Amino acid sequence: MRIYGNTKDLTSSEKKQLERLYRKRLPPDTLCSQELGRALTSLSHRLGRELGLLVDRKGNVRFVLCGERDGILIPDLSMLRRGPGRLKGLRLIHTHLRKGKGLDSEDLTDLALLRLDAVFAVDVAKDGLPGQSHLAYLLPPNKEGKKWEVQDFSAISQVRIPFDSFVKELEDEMERAFGGKVLPGGERAILVHASARPREARERSLRELEQLAYSAGVEVVASINQRVNRYHPGHLLGMGKLRSILIEGLYLGATLVIFDQNLTPVQVNKISEMVDLKVIDRTQLILDIFSKRARSREGKIQVELAQLKYLLPRLVGKGTAMSRLTGGIGGRGPGEKKLEVDRRRVKQRINSLERDLAKIAKRRLERRKRRKRRDIFRVSLVGYTNAGKSTLLNTLTGSEVLSQDKLFATLDPTTKRFFVKGSGKTILISDTVGFIREMPEGLKRAFKSTLEELEDADLLIHVVDVSNPDWREEKEAVEEILREMGLEDIPMITCLNKIDAVEDQKTLSRLPAGAIKISARTGAGLDVLLEEITGFMPRGQHQYIEIQGPAPYGDHTHFSDLQSDTHS
Repeated sequence: MRIYGNTKDLTSSEKKQLERLYRKRLPPDTLCSQELGRALTSLSHRLGRELGLLVDRKGNVRFVLCGERDGILIPDLSMLRRGPGRLKGLRLIHTHLRKGKGLDSEDLTDLALLRLDAVFAVDVAKDGLPGQSHLAYLLPPNKEGKKWEVQDFSAISQVRIPFDSFVKELEDEMERAFGGKVLPGGERAILVHASARPREARERSLRELEQLAYSAGVEVVASINQRVNRYHPGHLLGMGKLRSILIEGLYLGATLVIFDQNLTPVQVNKISEMVDLKVIDRTQLILDIFSKRARSREGKIQVELAQLKYLLPRLVGKGTAMSRLTGGIGGRGPGEKKLEVDRRRVKQRINSLERDLAKIAKRRLERRKRRKRRDIFRVSLVGYTNAGKSTLLNTLTGSEVLSQDKLFATLDPTTKRFFVKGSGKTILISDTVGFIREMPEGLKRAFKSTLEELEDADLLIHVVDVSNPDWREEKEAVEEILREMGLEDIPMITCLNKIDAVEDQKTLSRLPAGAIKISARTGAGLDVLLEEITGFMPRGQHQYIEIQGPAPYGDHTHFSDLQSDTHS
């Protein structure tokens, strides 16, 4: 039987005495019996160390803890149950060697962050007998904002709480407080942004993180905007502030903490050890959205590849470190089985996926060569995620590409052939995956083959959502990414979309004069856009006669050799 904590310098006899504590059993209605308390304090007195037990609701000792003279360390309990309003199902009973210590901040922090049923500390008297005892337990949400109750007793015999019924009633109250607040199949999250950026920039980034959470089906219960001059290498934030944030999240019924900054493997592990919550970062949240939205084979391959490359360095260390990431938000895609395989097998899987992508890229290259031979004018829609690119494609071509008011609703870009009415001109128009500020490098690499389509475009249409208060920053972010990709030399039309959603006429009048103002939803301004597009087409452009079906602003057709043009 394992003894958790510091067993250094213990003799074999002393270790056996600690192991015998596993044989102890409490009646379900008893918080701590006098017999168990005396056994603990007597052994703690002889060893000169604080000792602890984690006891389940059936009264069985699940963990025996051996600490130092002034404290104990609780092992990783992440494999045990958790949920809004649910407690861990374990109580901590431990000794205090220092007289008058009572319950300190470490005890109360462990109670809150690990969602323990209770913390019960017994002072060790000079003769090794039990002295004063101290009890703490969590409280349901209340008007006073009080998070726990602390009670002191002169002796263990004075504790007359029917523990089994008491803890069940407490948990029922908590579940009622949080009941109905969790989205179907979703989770509740507390968002954390920490950086030295100006307040306005931090708030803007937090708003975007909240939109990402909504796209992933997560309910946001709180957002923390913290200014820090330097990141803590182990916890990102200082321990005091981090504990405060995590306790607040648990108290609000959160099941998830999402950091706006990308966490290192060390930071993920250390923060996860502190709290009974899943801990993910911005990259993992985006990957989760991608895994839900990808539909084509290539899209799914690219998402899995990005996830495995992201998780590979996080597969080292304790096996339980990844348990918080499996299932639900932050754990889709490769799945629990693949996440827990050794690094060698993960690398083999990555190599296999990269070979598959290379084959798909080769086929796409052949399609692109055929298009060039036919001399078709190619237009690509680019822009920030949720700018309205898919809606514009649908309105122009009469297509039914998925269009939602969510970030990254489109991950499998679609190419449609579009015949401009009355002009005799045919255009190949492509919808692409949306960009985002601070796009993770892993995502850029994974979707590089998809974005290579932009290199062959004759014209880029940059769609900007002017109804978003941050549209100028989003526009600059897209232009910066295009420059990084070396696409700044391709002609580009800027479309200020969603003008129908801008109620302030002053805002409309201040929009840049050189851009085309449109509403992809209502069709406003699209005649001007089409005229501008045809102006970029060279004279004598090869034209197609075989056209099928009318569309609101043009006719579209799907030739057999272009049916595979819907790709990721």
